[in-house]
Amino acid sequence: MDVTFAGSPDRVEARLVPEAGYELDLFRVSGLPRRPSLAQLRAVMLAAGAPRACRRILRRRRPDVVLGGGGFVAGPMVFAASTMRIPTALTEADAHFGLANRIAAPFARRIFLSYPLETRHRSKVRVVGRPIPERSKAVPQAEARALFELPHEGPVLGVFGALAGAKALNEFVVDTWGASGPPILHVTGRRDFDLVRRRVQRDDYRVVPETLEASLMLVVQVLLLLKLPASKVMRTVAEIRADRYATLRSVFRHEGGRVVDETHSFREELRSILLPPGAWAVGRSIEEVRGQGADVSFAAVRRHGITGRQPEPGTVLREGDIVVIDGTPEALEHAEAVLLGG
Repeated sequence: MDVTFAGSPDRVEARLVPEAGYELDLFRVSGLPRRPSLAQLRAVMLAAGAPRACRRILRRRRPDVVLGGGGFVAGPMVFAASTMRIPTALTEADAHFGLANRIAAPFARRIFLSYPLETRHRSKVRVVGRPIPERSKAVPQAEARALFELPHEGPVLGVFGALAGAKALNEFVVDTWGASGPPILHVTGRRDFDLVRRRVQRDDYRVVPETLEASLMLVVQVLLLLKLPASKVMRTVAEIRADRYATLRSVFRHEGGRVVDETHSFREELRSILLPPGAWAVGRSIEEVRGQGADVSFAAVRRHGITGRQPEPGTVLREGDIVVIDGTPEALEHAEAVLLGG
C-alpha cells in the first residue's frame, strides 16, 4: 500500500511529512477565522480555488481512497475527491466535532470518531477510538511528575497549544495562571514558546515548546530505567535537540537522581541541589567549586524557572539556584558537601 500526503506549504506538514519519509503534494489553503476580517476574506478566496488544485493532485496520484485528518486542509481535498467519485473518509481525534470536519462531512462516505459524538451524519459514523503509538508508553505517575519537575501530589493542569501554537489559548492560560494557580504543564508550540515563557512567574508552571520536547523528556526517563549511563543519555538527547533549542528545560528532577546501575560501584546519577541562604557556593563560580575537589559534571543550573544547560565555569551561583550535577554517588556526596558547606 502506498501512502502520500497533501497539505499547505506554510503549515507544519510541509516539514513533518518529508522528515517522516513520505511524499507530499502542496496546495494553498488556510484556516477560516471566525470573525469578519481581511484574513477571513483571504481564507475564503483560497478555499474557493483549492478544489481545482486538489483535482490536479488526484488526477496525478489516482488514489483508491482519500482520508481527511480533520484539519482545514482536508475539506477541499475531500470535496474534490467526492466530485471525482473517489471514496472518502474523515477522522476526528477530539471529543468535539471541529468546524473543518462539519463542513467536509457531507462529502465523506465514512467518518471515524475517537469518541461517541452527536452528529446528523449518524449513518456514516464509526467510533474506532484513538490509536496510541507503540512508542508512547505510560510511565508511573510519580516518575512523570519528577521528570517534569511538578509537585508530587495534587492535580496538574495540562495545556496543549498544538505543534504550530494556538496563540489565543496560550495567552489566555499564561495571563490567567502565570503568576499563581494550579501546577501546569504547558506545551505551547514552537511559535509561542518564548512568549509564554517570559510571562511565567513561578516554578511549578512548566513550559515546553512542542510535543517532540515532551517526548524527549520521556525518552530520558525510559533510557535511565534501561540502566544506560546518565551522562550518555544526556549527551544523546542534547545532540538531538542541539539544532533546535538554546536551552535544556524540564528534564532534570528536583530531588536526588535515580541510580542508573545499582550493581556497579561506579554507577552514575543525576542530583539536583538547592542552594539555601548561607550556602558556601552562593556568590562563587562553578570553577571555584571544582577547585574545592568537586569532581562532577555540572549539567545545568536552574534559576527563576529557567534551566541553562552546560553552564560555563565562570557562572556565579546564586541563592535559590538548583544546581544539577552528574557523577558517581561518592563524587556527588562530596560535591554537595562543597556546595553547601565549602
